[in-house]
Amino acid sequence: MIVRLMGEGQYRVDDALAGTLEEIDEAAAGAAEAGDQHGLSERLNELHRVVQTQGRQLDHAELVPSDLIVPPADLTLAEARALFAEEGLIPDLPGRSA
Repeated sequence: MIVRLMGEGQYRVDDALAGTLEEIDEAAAGAAEAGDQHGLSERLNELHRVVQTQGRQLDHAELVPSDLIVPPADLTLAEARALFAEEGLIPDLPGRSA
């Protein structure tokens, strides 16, 4: 699967990582709902670390549609709440239950 880290580029990660990414996304949603900016930032940083360490960054010249998009780690609570009101921070996550 292709993951775009906003502001950093795209990474190819194994599809098996989808469950881990979904767990972190849910924790980020919980932090945003609780008004916990620090917890939200920690979870977003964790999403970035997982993708960066377990994925392979694509060359910037390689343009491929992203399967999911991870917002920047400095996302504010207000911005996160707006995203979560839709489908979550990473709405296009393969295998996500509707």
